[in-house]
Amino acid sequence: MKNFPGPEIIQYIITYGVAITLCVYIVYYLYKEYDIIVLKFHSSVRNLALVTASGFITLYLIPYFLTSSLHTSKLLFTIPFSILAFIFLILFYKRISNPTNPNQFIIRRNRLSIISVSAIALLPVCTAIGDYQWITFTIMNCAFFSITSIEIDRHLYFLENKNKMFEVISFYRENREKPLEPKLIYQSLTRREIEIAISILNRNTYKEIGQSFFIAERTVSKHASNIFKKTGVKNRVEFLQRFGKKSKG
Repeated sequence: MKNFPGPEIIQYIITYGVAITLCVYIVYYLYKEYDIIVLKFHSSVRNLALVTASGFITLYLIPYFLTSSLHTSKLLFTIPFSILAFIFLILFYKRISNPTNPNQFIIRRNRLSIISVSAIALLPVCTAIGDYQWITFTIMNCAFFSITSIEIDRHLYFLENKNKMFEVISFYRENREKPLEPKLIYQSLTRREIEIAISILNRNTYKEIGQSFFIAERTVSKHASNIFKKTGVKNRVEFLQRFGKKSKG
């Protein structure tokens, strides 16, 4: 923008700052969705944000103030991050491309997640090529449309399995107002807990559930423990005895 107040670099700081924030958010979403066990090198979202922010300062801002060249600083910043983004895309794709015991919901979610990660990987490449906003906006929109589609598909999946969850939800509604021991305060099930509850009602083992949702078996066990507490049962056997009989079909 020609009439933007202040030096031109301010516009780039704002633009890159927003883009970095959006990319970190998408990775955070996938981190929560898959419990990111595809990367184990201290790949928390916090560390990712710190690396990206420090990389922007050291590879973009400092070179710019030393050379006064936006083109040079842009290449120094985007090329390394493009390489890292594509490495992440390859590792992510290899990890989720062949699910064990897949169903259509998992397959659709994996495909949409790949589209979202691909958009992140392509963003720095497009930035390095030039300031073609219609391309970069389209790519970023694809990432967020994919996430939106995942959430819509999850809602439809829950509706398709509402018969299986009917007894569980009814039990929760009937008992949430009753006085309970402090350790057994009823709370609504999270999205992941509903997914795992449906899988348990389908008689899947914890190992099968973990392989299907690409999370560790101990993570499945932790979610299952929360489900049992919230529904007033002691273990998987009691859960199936109470809620599994009427949820068939």
